[in-house]
Amino acid sequence: MFLFISSAEIIFVLFIVVMVFGADKVPEIARGLGKGISQIKNATNDLKSEITKSANNSGLDTSVAKDVQKELNQVKDDLEEFTGSVRRNM
Repeated sequence: MFLFISSAEIIFVLFIVVMVFGADKVPEIARGLGKGISQIKNATNDLKSEITKSANNSGLDTSVAKDVQKELNQVKDDLEEFTGSVRRNM
């Protein structure tokens, strides 16, 4: 599942992009989008590390957040397992 987008919709969007920008500009646009996404990812990781470092310096217990994340991942896995079995039975 990629954001609930079907392959036909992806092909349609790519067709529109090629029609609007031309086939010679698509690689340049994709490269720019890739760089932008990687910059956002790096900025997010930097922000996370700064928040964690600040919390540790302030004496806050960050293990609680890790426990909550672990529980959320477990619930997500259980839900995906349940919905997968429901989908197979339909």
